[in-house]
Amino acid sequence: MKPAPPPAVLNAMRRGIEKESLRVRPDGRLSSVPHHTALGSALTHPHITTDFSESQLELITAAHAGVEACLAELTQVHQVVFNAINDELLWVSSMPCGLPADDAIPIGQYGRSNIGRAKTVYRTGLANRYGRRMQAISGIHYNWSLPGVGNAEYFALIRNFRRHGWLLFYLFGASPAVCPSFVAGREHGLEELRPGTLYLPHATTLRMGRLGYQSEAQDSIAASFNDLESYGAALEDAMTRTWPAYEKVGVRDKEGNYLQLSTALLQLENEFYGKIRPKCIIRSGERPLHALRERGVEYVEVRLMDLDPFAPVGITPPVCRFLDVFLLHCLLCDSAPDTPAEIAGVGRNQEKVAARGREPGLKLERGSQKVALDEWGGQLIAECAPLAAQLDAALGGEAYQEAHAAAAAMLANPALTPSARVLAAMAANHSNSYTGFALAQSRAQAATITALPFAADVAQKFAAIAAESIARRERIEAADTLPFEEWRKQYLSLERLRPKATRRMA
Repeated sequence: MKPAPPPAVLNAMRRGIEKESLRVRPDGRLSSVPHHTALGSALTHPHITTDFSESQLELITAAHAGVEACLAELTQVHQVVFNAINDELLWVSSMPCGLPADDAIPIGQYGRSNIGRAKTVYRTGLANRYGRRMQAISGIHYNWSLPGVGNAEYFALIRNFRRHGWLLFYLFGASPAVCPSFVAGREHGLEELRPGTLYLPHATTLRMGRLGYQSEAQDSIAASFNDLESYGAALEDAMTRTWPAYEKVGVRDKEGNYLQLSTALLQLENEFYGKIRPKCIIRSGERPLHALRERGVEYVEVRLMDLDPFAPVGITPPVCRFLDVFLLHCLLCDSAPDTPAEIAGVGRNQEKVAARGREPGLKLERGSQKVALDEWGGQLIAECAPLAAQLDAALGGEAYQEAHAAAAAMLANPALTPSARVLAAMAANHSNSYTGFALAQSRAQAATITALPFAADVAQKFAAIAAESIARRERIEAADTLPFEEWRKQYLSLERLRPKATRRMA
């Protein structure tokens, strides 16, 4: 392992959070109310938008130097939301609430501008490709950066994260059960715990298993994370290669209604599901792949974190700190190039831990060997210990070492993991009902947030942000001059994906 960066660099570590949650009625059913006007425009608000569904909020923080500051901002955004959504609740679990028929799940709406229409058409395409229920899953995205890290180092980090990310499934997975409405009409392989609740007894995160964000079509994408060039080439190919099943769907129906943005294997970059992504801050109208190729990796987006139903904002400070330590470990450890065989083995490990992570004696693949989860996990956590101590030395206190100790305790005692605690709470207090547990937790976390003092100046600041977001959306709509079809073709053009230097050479 390479030596840890000096304290000045560790102090410049940044993290930000994007948190998705379904809006639900007081009875726990999915809300059919459109995005609340008091929350501003979902197209242009910097902190409050919607994800797939009009009923699925996404709450976004800035990048912060400290964990506590990041979670304080996330808490403020929650307060703003609860002040605006009347008697609705935010569903605290990653797996959805009781869902209506698939076509009754409302798709996000972003106004009449070309970019706003494109966002809705993209989601319509997701619905036609994968179904709306799968898109109703929610989670936490943890955005992380360290100064002085270049493309090669970030891709090395990503390769190690993919190899070892199963440990985070075990430690922080919190979705071992689900409402049957999520899998209605599908083969699922789950067991009935009681009427209205399906589960797997040793599951950690059904969200990240084969019932979650999975796609046979995407399995054909030969995406290597060995370098930016090969990763970019794989994404470019997937966004420009027609896929037969999607060609049958078509871009528009006979009435001219849009069914998807394109017939390519991927409509857009974000359709490529991954546990971690290389990211670059995009500029107005810019394609993410172009930004990445033009300016390089600026941060990584960790996408495998379940919502913690025991935490008012879905994640706790110790979990954030362990993620910091884990990502630093992934960055500093040697990282061999990936291979198709290894990528397949990584996928099998992740699926196994998602479905059976707390099973005694579970073994995983490490190259040609079979290694017990607790043995391999113990090695990884032991390697993280010096990094936790170095972070504490740089930042002060002992919070990173305490977070590390909590992770070690969960590895030693599976009953301490969130997935086990969810099942235990369901059994103790809710007659093994998943929806009973999640609804009670949603009410409790709403009460916790709304009981916090909410400063008048913060409320005024967010009211101004909401008003400006609506004005900005209207300005974007007024400035549009191209018909949507012409805009769509230009936006999806191959030259928009490539860096300027490549375009000049072509």
